[in-house]
Amino acid sequence: MTDAGALRAVGGAGPVMVIGGAEDRFRDKVILGTFAELAGGKDGHVVVISTASSLGEAAIDAYRELFLGLGIGRVSGIRPEERAEADDPAAVQLLSEATGVFLTGGNQSRLTQVVAGTRLGDAISNAHDRGVALAGTSAGASALASHMVAFGREGPTPKHRMVHLAAGLGIVQGVVIDQHFEQRGRIGRLLALVAQSPSLLGIGIDEDTCAVVNGARELYVIGRGAVTLVDGSHVKTDAYRGKGYRPVMVSGAILHSLPSG
Repeated sequence: MTDAGALRAVGGAGPVMVIGGAEDRFRDKVILGTFAELAGGKDGHVVVISTASSLGEAAIDAYRELFLGLGIGRVSGIRPEERAEADDPAAVQLLSEATGVFLTGGNQSRLTQVVAGTRLGDAISNAHDRGVALAGTSAGASALASHMVAFGREGPTPKHRMVHLAAGLGIVQGVVIDQHFEQRGRIGRLLALVAQSPSLLGIGIDEDTCAVVNGARELYVIGRGAVTLVDGSHVKTDAYRGKGYRPVMVSGAILHSLPSG
């Protein structure tokens, strides 16, 4: 377990599971099984929010089957597609009954543009404050942070204008999260992000890998890959010059690679 003091994370009591996407759904299901346990098992009620996904209700159905198979007592799903729907009191009521909330993958900008700043967004934060387990996979993981990647390029070399930030849901403060990290070669853009915003801790999460953050600001890793932390608190950079897509000078960033355990 790593003390992630720079996280300034998780002011509430509930655990937050940040999943890098492509989590195992067919074999040991370590990540999803951990979430099911944290969400209360047979006494739990998980709410799946699939706004980010292009699969619609099919995404909810897939996770409903998975979580019921893992022993969760009740699984509900909601998919607001407009901000007015995210202000629906029925959705807020559903979250007030939840012991776990799961955000699917897809498009994080779609998720935050619909949910952030609505009654549903507030309900997610309130659920976390009262100890509900929260999890997001892929786009859902990125959206959990105070800041998120809206869009960007991939590759090993940090470059100017490589990536663009937007506001996330703000559950995990002081961080920016990137997913599918090793598999899509995203180290360059995470370095560029931290160079541009050194007050943020960069978190890169491989596929089928999860960073679990608790209320004590401690982080541990489960799954088959690794979590990369990029600490820019002492970074030196020329990111402020921002001309074209030229390489960015990044010196003094501290990298940690944390596998499971």
